[in-house]
Amino acid sequence: MTRERTWRKSSYSAETTDSDCVEVSLSQDALVRDSKNASGDVLAFSAPAWQSLLSWLG
Repeated sequence: MTRERTWRKSSYSAETTDSDCVEVSLSQDALVRDSKNASGDVLAFSAPAWQSLLSWLG
């Protein structure tokens, strides 16, 4: 994770800074983090695992 990544916040998230939300960065993998703690821990998913999660949620 040495290079800069683009992070996207959920469109379901309120525009206020105190709302609970996650952000995702998609590249060859998927990284997920807490939008209120951008320097905190990150969950990493392989591309197939991310697609499986999205299919399960959808």
